[in-house]
Amino acid sequence: MGGVRELAGSFVVPGPCGVAVRDRLGHLTPQDEKVLRAVGEHQGALASRDLKARCADGLEHGADTWALRKRDLTPLSSSRIAGAITKATHDQWALARRCQAAHIQTLETGIRTLRHRLSLPIGEPGTKRAAGGYRSRSEWFRKSRRLAALEARHAAVVADRQAGRVRVVRGGRRLLNTRHHLTEARLTEEQWRERWEAGRWFLAADGESGKRFGNETIRVTPDGEVSIRLPAPLVHLANAGHGRYVLTSRISFAHRGAEWADRIEANRSVAYRIHLDTERGRWYLTASWQRPVVKTIPLETARARGMIGVDTNADHFAAYHLDRHGNPVGDPRRFPYDLSGTASHRDAQIRHALTRLINWAVRVGVAAIGIEDLDFTTEKTREKHGRKKRFRQLISGIPTGRLKARLVSMAAEQGLAIVAVDPAYTSLWGAQHWQKPLVTSHRTMSRHDAAGIAIGRRALGHPVRRRTAPPPHDRSDRAGHRTVQAGPGDRGREGTRPPITDRPPGEPSPNGTRKREPSASKTVRDAPSTQQWVQDSLTHTG
Repeated sequence: MGGVRELAGSFVVPGPCGVAVRDRLGHLTPQDEKVLRAVGEHQGALASRDLKARCADGLEHGADTWALRKRDLTPLSSSRIAGAITKATHDQWALARRCQAAHIQTLETGIRTLRHRLSLPIGEPGTKRAAGGYRSRSEWFRKSRRLAALEARHAAVVADRQAGRVRVVRGGRRLLNTRHHLTEARLTEEQWRERWEAGRWFLAADGESGKRFGNETIRVTPDGEVSIRLPAPLVHLANAGHGRYVLTSRISFAHRGAEWADRIEANRSVAYRIHLDTERGRWYLTASWQRPVVKTIPLETARARGMIGVDTNADHFAAYHLDRHGNPVGDPRRFPYDLSGTASHRDAQIRHALTRLINWAVRVGVAAIGIEDLDFTTEKTREKHGRKKRFRQLISGIPTGRLKARLVSMAAEQGLAIVAVDPAYTSLWGAQHWQKPLVTSHRTMSRHDAAGIAIGRRALGHPVRRRTAPPPHDRSDRAGHRTVQAGPGDRGREGTRPPITDRPPGEPSPNGTRKREPSASKTVRDAPSTQQWVQDSLTHTG
């Protein structure tokens, strides 16, 4: 086992702490759309101005500057709208800082790899753990130029981070760059402009417990009526009292509708967001709220009824059911999905595959699902796998973070726990110890199926290999029980064994009905406790 890194321990993934549901705002009148566009444009301009002020503050931000920005926005909107805008600004700035730190880490990884490979002689072969030297002097020269570029980029980003500067684009940098590639995006300038403006609108309101129906700015009644508190400059557009505008559309949340209704009837906080899907020309309302953190069950409880080990691949989940001793049960299951196309299509494919996986887990009666704690951040670098373009595309296409979040949220609704394990060597050891022994004339095993067994056994706390090494002293069990499938205290581990299927050459084959059982002692001292020894009376003679 030389060179094998230390494995991290398995743990139960914490449950979800938030909920979001969405419904379409259908049958809106032209006046409704006019008001929504006016409110979104006005509040979007305020959000852009507030984000500019927050970025200018940098690391000097504090409670005083926050209060000052909020007071400046209140006369142009309202106190609650100003609070929602400033909170969204802080979240966006914090996200930019986290992305900046991740970018620095990626640059440092690339610089470290380039320096290592440039220090080796040209043509130096690599190993499994480290890449070798470059294959030619021309490649060495090009990589030295790239190293200089990465070092300059790294220095600039580090200077920005130390100064508290972040670079944020409201509406998205990708959509901004699309403006220069309209032909490739198959968009006209008017279509791009509509998406750009809609992406910069601000039509959101935070919830507030104790207020009517949990939100004062965007209010939704139990019968589905939606009304908006208009900002001060747009009060003349109101069609109801207190500067409110009531939409003609009615909403009805099909998913978690009962939970949403219970919250608003109890005046508990619910946050709302209204947005326009410019491709479909539809308006949507999204409701979200926080839930008490779902308490995770102890790891031993999750292992009590067995486990389903799931191996995540580029086009399918490979799953295997294991009992609590780590023995495979039945045949492997595969749940395919297609990660090509748009983001919404990929997300739908992941959700459908997870739904089938969870339904199967409920049917077999397990309490937990074992998955790998995957993170491909270090594997996506161009410097580590520069020539393996298809491999980089493969690992970049697996949505590890979103997949885990989806699985945890969906499994919690069915009462299932998620156990995350270290992904090291699962495919290698699974294929080594489980792929060949489980192949039969009616069952085919792939490396991914065997990896699912390895993941499940690791989640159960068992080693991946099928059996431990033989006892070191002699053929007796002096060093302890030699199998890892059943412990010494488990009932039936020394019970009736399966019939003999092999035979010595020249002897008749067994009929399959005889079974070898443990030999029982015939002495009184070692008699089983279930038997009774009776002493017969002496015979009378006369």
